[in-house]
Amino acid sequence: MRLRALLETEALGLRLLGGGEELDRTVRGVMTTDLRDPSRYLSGGELVLTGLAWRRSAEDAEPFVRILTDAGVAGLAAGEAELGDIPEDLVTACVRHRLPLFAVNEDVAFAAITEYVVRQVSGERAGDLAAVVDRHRRLMTSGPAGGGPDVVLDLLGSDLDLRAWVLSPTGRQIAGAGEPLPAARAAALAGEHLAATRAGRRSPYRVNVGSTAYSLFPVRDPGHGAAPAAFRDARETVLSDWLLAVEADAGDWPAARLDLLQGVTQLIAVERDRRDAARTVRRRLAQEILELVQTGAAPAEIAARLRVAAPVLLPGLGTAPHWQVVVARVEWDQDGAGVAVEGGPVAQSLLEEILVDPARAGADRADRIAVAHTGEEAVALVPLPMTAAPDPADDTEGGDAYDEAPKDPGLHADALLAAVRDPLTSGLADDGRLTLGVSAAVHSAQGLRGALEEARHARRVAAARPGRVCAAGHHELASHVLLLPFVPDDVRRAFTARLLDPLRDYDRRHRAELISTLEAFLDCDGSWTRCAARLHLHVNTLRYRVGRIEQLTGRDLSRLEDKLDFFLALRMS
Repeated sequence: MRLRALLETEALGLRLLGGGEELDRTVRGVMTTDLRDPSRYLSGGELVLTGLAWRRSAEDAEPFVRILTDAGVAGLAAGEAELGDIPEDLVTACVRHRLPLFAVNEDVAFAAITEYVVRQVSGERAGDLAAVVDRHRRLMTSGPAGGGPDVVLDLLGSDLDLRAWVLSPTGRQIAGAGEPLPAARAAALAGEHLAATRAGRRSPYRVNVGSTAYSLFPVRDPGHGAAPAAFRDARETVLSDWLLAVEADAGDWPAARLDLLQGVTQLIAVERDRRDAARTVRRRLAQEILELVQTGAAPAEIAARLRVAAPVLLPGLGTAPHWQVVVARVEWDQDGAGVAVEGGPVAQSLLEEILVDPARAGADRADRIAVAHTGEEAVALVPLPMTAAPDPADDTEGGDAYDEAPKDPGLHADALLAAVRDPLTSGLADDGRLTLGVSAAVHSAQGLRGALEEARHARRVAAARPGRVCAAGHHELASHVLLLPFVPDDVRRAFTARLLDPLRDYDRRHRAELISTLEAFLDCDGSWTRCAARLHLHVNTLRYRVGRIEQLTGRDLSRLEDKLDFFLALRMS
């Protein structure tokens, strides 16, 4: 905006005291100061507001005005509340240095002038930036020349002082300007976004994390004024859509700025589509290999497809790797919903996101996986690179076997979900569930079918656990937990109730902590001294509690059979 516009705004009540020939200067900001030398805080183009507290004598005016002029300010507005009429020495100094000078009536607050200038300048910047965003969007639509969403986020920061980040539904940062968001904060924002989307709220979603306000813009949202997506659509896309997180409260933003941010989300959607398209080849490879494995194809045929997949998933490796299989399933409760959501594609997008390893700077694990979906589940084929050469003796069997372990330690079920459990639980709300199973690494095509079945069994183990987001790994299939998912629910409930309900009732009445004592006792293999040390109890106190457990349940914890029953009951509860 120009200085002339300030003078023409009657609500501000400014009077021009000098510098009328300079009223076409552009105002880029506003600053209030009573420092004798505010130069360190000036960058040029400001309207400086002052209450004249810096002036102690007539000789102070000249150096103050000279400092402002050297800094390139647009104009000076002096308040009349402190001294009444503006001193003549200040008027003279401003005329000498051709600096426009305004008098601010004592009834007009500096805050009102500041708010007016900021709104005008922000609106103009938003309009200029909107044109830049539009040009950038056209570039990205026509090809990869636009530079990605980081360029536009940089513009938001430099032109509108808005810090913004693009996040995945799990809180992984995809793009951003300046310092990255802390992982915990990004996960919290992703969880807030998923919860708001599932609740059908209109965007942008305004949330507070700690003491900081954020506005969250869904990347695929139809617009800030449009109705929220249908329930079915939300469930099909909520676990795969990106979001734009802006460090600001958009509650009082003008329509022009909201439109600008919606334009930014459209730009980011182009980048999202491009990345999805880049996964097409890997998805097709996974689908082909999965079909060969499930139809019982010869190991040599599967090995040939693996040799094709290896250079695509691990370019430059030169040898085929070990492989791991991950199976994921997303299920929705249908009671009252009236619609069925196909879980396979949802699980496929979600599994691709979960398998990204943010610790691998510059080399996302997402570029090393192939995910297919079949029916209601998604299946990921994850390569583990290694340096050993294949054993020629195994080639006739389609083995491609290796004697060395893979360099990559592979995937662990619990670690996969550690950072994403909270946001995904928000997205699944109270009607969705994600279960995931991970196989051991295999070094031959012949072992791939067994790895697939192993991952599916592990997923069923995870499905038997409570919670919206659960995982299990291959190491759990060699123990008793493999049997637990196949025990009928009514049998499980009856078994655990008979053994544990008396202890729970007693704990509820007396706060005796018998359940936690039982867990610790079994975990310490029945060792009195180790268990007492872990619970910070005297051994006699521990013996009293164990005796009470035996009295309430009629069991003897010195007997192996009774220990095993308690152990299984605790695992199934």
